[in-house]
Amino acid sequence: MSILNLGTYPPKQCGIASFSKDLRDNLVEAGRKVHIAAISDTEYSYAYPPEVMCEIHQDNVEDYLNAAHLVNSAGDIDVVVVQHEYGIFGGADGEYVLEFLSHLTKPYMVVAHTVLPHPSPGQKRVLREVTRKASAVICMTGRSARLMAKVYSVQPEKVYIIHHGVPVFQEKDRGALKRQYGFEGRQVITTFGLIGPGKGLENGIKALALIVDKHPDALYLIAGGTHPMLLKREGEKYREMLLELTARLGLENHVKFINRFLELDELGDFLYMTDVYLSPYPNRDQAVSGTLSYAIGCGRAIVSTPYEYALEMLKEGHRGLLAPNARPEAIAELLDRVLSNPILKMRLEKVAHRLGRTIKWPYVAKQYANLAERVAKTSLYGVKGQETAR
Repeated sequence: MSILNLGTYPPKQCGIASFSKDLRDNLVEAGRKVHIAAISDTEYSYAYPPEVMCEIHQDNVEDYLNAAHLVNSAGDIDVVVVQHEYGIFGGADGEYVLEFLSHLTKPYMVVAHTVLPHPSPGQKRVLREVTRKASAVICMTGRSARLMAKVYSVQPEKVYIIHHGVPVFQEKDRGALKRQYGFEGRQVITTFGLIGPGKGLENGIKALALIVDKHPDALYLIAGGTHPMLLKREGEKYREMLLELTARLGLENHVKFINRFLELDELGDFLYMTDVYLSPYPNRDQAVSGTLSYAIGCGRAIVSTPYEYALEMLKEGHRGLLAPNARPEAIAELLDRVLSNPILKMRLEKVAHRLGRTIKWPYVAKQYANLAERVAKTSLYGVKGQETAR
């Protein structure tokens, strides 16, 4: 079994690139061969590793056509996995990916990272076309799977649910990590990921301002560099706004910015020293959050705003606490509840850990490998009867 993954890929820094790398590494670990077709951009040039067999420049439509011909002629590629996110492909609503798919003769699977309940006409058209000839469509939640059928008219029998994978971090003692990083005696609230507008970090900072009198030991760690594409266009405008907000609210001793892209080992340290993981996204339609899945994988107590992925993964009061909205007051109330109640924090951690064990990348990659084999077999022999999404 040999697979080609189409999507962004490191050294490009973005969520899809990290997902593609994790999927590839774990499929290889499971004995599969994986090639990469890497989507790049006009802002940066990338020195890709050997597994990248071709580079597709985001806004060059000819590259998509050439890549399709290259994949078709490659005798050792059985199945293509398409990481779909509107923003990584060129053209209106990422429509250039259709140039690749319309010329592709190999069977393909689509991983749907964004499934909007109210798409624009262009977004709806593109995703319907992307999924129309797909042998399988992978969603990461049941909510997204239902939207695929209801909004995008995808046949339910070819929709599968596979959770977002989580790396296998080395579990470490929280107190020892706090001493190592100089945070001993603090109750650590963490948000990580590439920084940019739409992350809701300003609401997290404002929420912290509402609880520091009651919790003077609270420390909010905002870990991650500014998104490279945003950095190229606007510089550090958003981060500077956050810094100004922090100073204006007098929170310099309670908010710390870790302004760099965290490698996995260090990211694991930050997660395991965390008392509360805060996911403050304001966009209710967000279908997937890799950062939230990482926090679940590490068994953290979580406070989140009510976006699509959080609503399904956390369950109200079960695996984490969901605010009724993204306003600072609502977030602050839940942060206070967890920081004030060690028993509640331990319960949330225990339940999150139970789910986290089931979404580690080795287990998730096996599900992808099994599905890819089924797709290849179906394409080769015309076998019918795929499973319906659970």
